Amino acid sequence: MHLGVDSFVSAVEDPRTGHVVGPAERMAHLLEEIALADRVGLYSFGIGEHHRAEYYDSAPPVILAAAAARTERIRLGSAVKVLSADDPVRVFQQFATLDLISGGRIDLVVGRGSFTEAFPLFGLDLADYDSLFEEKLDLLLRLRDSVEVTWSGRHRPPLHQQGVYPRPVQDPLPIWVGVGGTPESFARAGLLGLPLMVAIIGGEPRQFAPLIDLYRRAGAHAGHAPETLQVGLHVFGFVAESTEAAADTIFPGWHRMFTAVSKERGFAPPTRAQFDATSGPNGAFFMGDPQTVADKIRRVAEQVGGVDRLSLQMTNPLLAHEDLLRGIELLGTEVAPLVAAV
Repeated sequence: MHLGVDSFVSAVEDPRTGHVVGPAERMAHLLEEIALADRVGLYSFGIGEHHRAEYYDSAPPVILAAAAARTERIRLGSAVKVLSADDPVRVFQQFATLDLISGGRIDLVVGRGSFTEAFPLFGLDLADYDSLFEEKLDLLLRLRDSVEVTWSGRHRPPLHQQGVYPRPVQDPLPIWVGVGGTPESFARAGLLGLPLMVAIIGGEPRQFAPLIDLYRRAGAHAGHAPETLQVGLHVFGFVAESTEAAADTIFPGWHRMFTAVSKERGFAPPTRAQFDATSGPNGAFFMGDPQTVADKIRRVAEQVGGVDRLSLQMTNPLLAHEDLLRGIELLGTEVAPLVAAV
């Protein structure tokens, strides 16, 4: 199993000094984080996409290009690219160019996103939430598989034997489907034979086992080889010297972040008890000292029938840069070897 880090490039306030980290400084910190992940041997680093004041990741290909120029081995990718709100031609061109810059180290994870602000921003109708993604994924896969494409659909002007360039180093460019909890999304990825990235942000990870099984059964029914049906998990978490330190470091920022989201969506305010339960042995957060986190990774992988990749999302608005660097270091130097040893 490969381990990595995902980031939403959150706006950050240093919890010790109260210093508000500006966008330019936060980008510099991010590139340090990615370079460290590369040095300590982590497999991947992903950048999300949001169009909100509290995140600086609205242009992931630009960030990934800077990261590609500063790294040597680590795979780089989207976490996730909001395909519904973009032009598949430009998405393919951008990520093919990234693949050239990185020497073949790019993974394109596409999805619909868990926020909806991109739809009004780019003049899209939320009523087309499903059809936009289905149609644009179809076009993206055709662009990946053929240099010249003839295609037509509802949401974009047609293409008539038009070539799309440049072509990536990897043939084919890896395209993963990011999913939440709808059975239709899991089944669609399986029928298409595409790798699956499951975002687990609540509940118990073992509850995703039937959906992941559905994905594998759909893929087998469509004739795809089992080895092509890869499964990745995108999870919240943090690694520190002790489990108590990890929880105490992450809780203040988590509380701020989810208080805002809960107010926006009409949910009850989050509590410390809820956080502790979610961080516990069966919860969705992978939080603790290296041994605790490694044990949970192995246990969850077994519960869902096997996992090829797991990415820890450490975005937090009250996480000091040096604490995040230490968390990345521990993930690469202690957690990854423990997971690999089994």
